[in-house]
Amino acid sequence: MAQLPPGIRFITSFSRDQWYRAFIFSLTFLLYASFHLSRKPISIVKGELHKHCAASHEVELDSYKEYAAQIQPLKKPFNTSQCGWEPFDKNNYKQLLGALDYSFLCAYAVGMYLSGLIGERLPIRYYLTGGMLSSGLFTAMFGLGYFYNVHNLWFYIMAQIANGLVQTTGWPSVVTCIGNWFGKGRRGLIMGIWNSHTSVGNILGSLIAAYWVSTCWGLSFVVPGVIVAVMGIVCFLFLIEHPKDVSCSCTPSSSSKTFLNGTSRCRIQIPTLNAKENGKPQDPEMQHLLTDSENCSVSLNSSTVVSGEGRHGTSAISFLGALRIPGVVEFSLCLLFAKLVSYTFLFWLPLYITSVEHLDAKRAGDLSTLFDVGGIFGGILAGLISDRLEKRASTCGMMLLLAAPTLYMFSTVSKMGLEATVVMLLISGALVNGPYALITTAVSADLGTHKSLKGNARALSTVTAIIDGTGSVGAALGPLLAGLISPSGWNNVFYMLMVADACALLLLLRLIQKELQCDADHTLFKEH
Repeated sequence: MAQLPPGIRFITSFSRDQWYRAFIFSLTFLLYASFHLSRKPISIVKGELHKHCAASHEVELDSYKEYAAQIQPLKKPFNTSQCGWEPFDKNNYKQLLGALDYSFLCAYAVGMYLSGLIGERLPIRYYLTGGMLSSGLFTAMFGLGYFYNVHNLWFYIMAQIANGLVQTTGWPSVVTCIGNWFGKGRRGLIMGIWNSHTSVGNILGSLIAAYWVSTCWGLSFVVPGVIVAVMGIVCFLFLIEHPKDVSCSCTPSSSSKTFLNGTSRCRIQIPTLNAKENGKPQDPEMQHLLTDSENCSVSLNSSTVVSGEGRHGTSAISFLGALRIPGVVEFSLCLLFAKLVSYTFLFWLPLYITSVEHLDAKRAGDLSTLFDVGGIFGGILAGLISDRLEKRASTCGMMLLLAAPTLYMFSTVSKMGLEATVVMLLISGALVNGPYALITTAVSADLGTHKSLKGNARALSTVTAIIDGTGSVGAALGPLLAGLISPSGWNNVFYMLMVADACALLLLLRLIQKELQCDADHTLFKEH
């Protein structure tokens, strides 16, 4: 018999369940990357909505307006301002652009609290599909303002508000889905890699928007809108909510008992009957991505998420019930300040680069993607360290502690030249997005399957929505404060970001202390 080709051997080396997990991992990655892809254009287009024009152009502008008024009955109306796109061509443009950010993020923050509760009561596939189709519509709607010469501020604000509301369907849905398919083994690393979809989406959104920003900025919104809508159709056709829906086997994911102290874990290996029968213990830290040992989690002692039948047999958790889970409040408030910093960079970094490096909108948009490249490595590094140390709060605290002085260095070094800006963008992106990525993924999944829930798997969506919704309040405040503070100087914006990082660190001190105490108790137990 002839030997099988290497490619066929590779395909057959994985089981059916493993291929399903690989598929869901990739699909949810692409689905949420498309959400972030549609959020990025507004930051790229800001440099085109308002252009710095000299006072010497005022006479030319008056004559241009007269000419436009004469030919208006004969030709399609067009923008008459030489300082950008009306109404963002005025001196208060920073406040107006800040209002666009705030309207989207405020709507997103309010909608997120409701999204988790609604998402638990509806099929994820339908809920997520509807949100993506609607998001594609409202993203494209903003760009249509260019083609139809809309100069009414409220048109753009309403498009942002509507888009912010419908985009809340995304995060609770994809986190719940990925949480259903993957157990707790190496969750930090798995979700650290998976969470890079935010940075990948930001990078793609920046490149797409930058391609058209100088020639036809309307396409900077229309094209991402079409992409999100197409991915919504893909979601409807292919998303599988739970392993049980395709008859994936369920096996215990761990033979060790895990004791929770707040949100930290003291792991004490106690062999069980199952481990003896197999001849080797199944340590969750040794479980690999897409392996059979992570097929499904089964409730062994009411400390892990229940199997597929339990998700339909239990009632959805209440909002107050989710808040009572130890660690939810602390991590939610920490994320508020961490997301404030991250989203300030997301919405204002290209404009800052334009001001400091004196680059055009396209080059500034391309350069800003380096912050997201750093964010990819930061999210993976945070997940890897937290898995190795088994300390989520301590990992976040360490990165927040390093982030504050790094931001000060960034504000100073970025004025020294393009090369220094590139280096600091990578470092700052890693330290700023690392804690943000860890809290919104692995921490949310840990808390959503906390032992106090007694196996209620339906709580994950609500817990995720509460944590990300609270963080979105900070995401709304950050760009707004940046718009209000930046006229007094960019240094003051960086001081605000450093204070926010310090507040995020302070809010985690109690949980960090618990994790260190847990480690001490573990050492004492081993000695006895």
